Amino acid sequence: MNKTKIIVSIGPASQDRETLKNLILAGMDVARFNLTYATYEFCMETIQLIRELSKECKTNVSIMIDTNGPDIRVGKLKDGKAFLHQGDKIRIYMDSIMGDDTKFSINYPKLIDDIKYNTNILLQDGRVELKVIQKDLNYLLCEVISEGQIVEGCGINVPEVKLNMPFLSTKDKDDIMFADSVNADFLALSFVGSSDDVLEVNDYLIEMGNDHLGIIAKIEKERALEDIDNIIRVSDGILIGRGDLGVEIPMERIPSVQKMIINKCHLAGKVSIVSTEFLSSMETETRPSRAEVSDVANAVLDSVDAVLLSGETTIGKYPVETVIMMSKIIASAEEDINYYDLLDRSMRSEKQDITGSLVYSVTECANRLKCKAIITPTMSGYTARKMSRFRPSCPIIAVSPDEDTARSLALHFAIRPVVIPELGSFDKIINISKKVTKEMIHTENGDKLIITGGYPFKEVKHTNFMKIEEL
Repeated sequence: MNKTKIIVSIGPASQDRETLKNLILAGMDVARFNLTYATYEFCMETIQLIRELSKECKTNVSIMIDTNGPDIRVGKLKDGKAFLHQGDKIRIYMDSIMGDDTKFSINYPKLIDDIKYNTNILLQDGRVELKVIQKDLNYLLCEVISEGQIVEGCGINVPEVKLNMPFLSTKDKDDIMFADSVNADFLALSFVGSSDDVLEVNDYLIEMGNDHLGIIAKIEKERALEDIDNIIRVSDGILIGRGDLGVEIPMERIPSVQKMIINKCHLAGKVSIVSTEFLSSMETETRPSRAEVSDVANAVLDSVDAVLLSGETTIGKYPVETVIMMSKIIASAEEDINYYDLLDRSMRSEKQDITGSLVYSVTECANRLKCKAIITPTMSGYTARKMSRFRPSCPIIAVSPDEDTARSLALHFAIRPVVIPELGSFDKIINISKKVTKEMIHTENGDKLIITGGYPFKEVKHTNFMKIEEL
């Protein structure tokens, strides 16, 4: 049972019932829907199907919704794509037109006011580069510096320019309302620039009366790195979007930035997620490259909470095989994690209270006794999340009568949420814990597990007991 979670982006290649079921069985913990591309109708139908299959497979797959964010995108293109040749002159129109290999439009008319001469414009994750050589009333004339193909709807990066765009557009607000209507579990905010952006969304959720949606801030802009500590503080988790971030900052900085953010999230007790090009060769091949395997393994060894697959499972030929491969790499890498080092690092930054001290003791005992699992009966998920921060070497099985609580834990390292009818007496919970462990994990006589939480379950708000049980 892997501890590092797998987020699977859902698209045309992974929307049918059989594929979704196989993805769940292969290890999908969270299903992600990117509203930049997916329609509400597609999302509603697929989310309903995922929830049906999740119950059928006796799992608790969570739903993540990506907002569009304050980004610039290419408008309509003839045949959906165009090739821009080096040295050619290209017009970028502020008004909507049908584009081709000589011109295209964008969705941000104010770019002509924000941008200066000789500014570089990057498309297709930086693979195509243009330079502004002239500004007219309603278009920019650019020279192609680095040629390549662009596709309809692809993103545009202008790293040198601070764009005068509101963080929450009308579409973003509609997307958040949609996420609320389908009872999604996580909201991934694209192109976060500062903690104020996250707080704006948090205020909007408060106005809506939604206290369930976990806010995941996507770090894709250089400006966000300047405020990363505050962004982590006000978010439930951080997603490192290496594609757009690798355009905003020098590519060689990405590995160190990734490690830095994962470490900061771990110390703050917040979820860390890494995305982009983990197994991209599997979009067309049945096996990944050795470099891709190393990339996944290094993220796991750094103790990331979750890894995210995008094009591999939305448009790739082998979505299920990709998740199976990802799961195998994770399982192998987790054998080499230094759990004692992570435990020590967590304790040194933990505040001195009853819950923190007890959770540390539970984790240390679980590691020393080689326990099969830690069981945390929970109403809110608090104890399980705290336990996850201490990075035990065994799974954390969080049993809860609340489905929303169970799904909210799906992104956290090592936690396997299980919905039970109720949190009854202590003896009843002990029996349920043993039963659940045997169903989820191969066990033998003499195997040990630890049960911890706050008792009485519905009254105490902190962790106050631990009990070691032998199977």
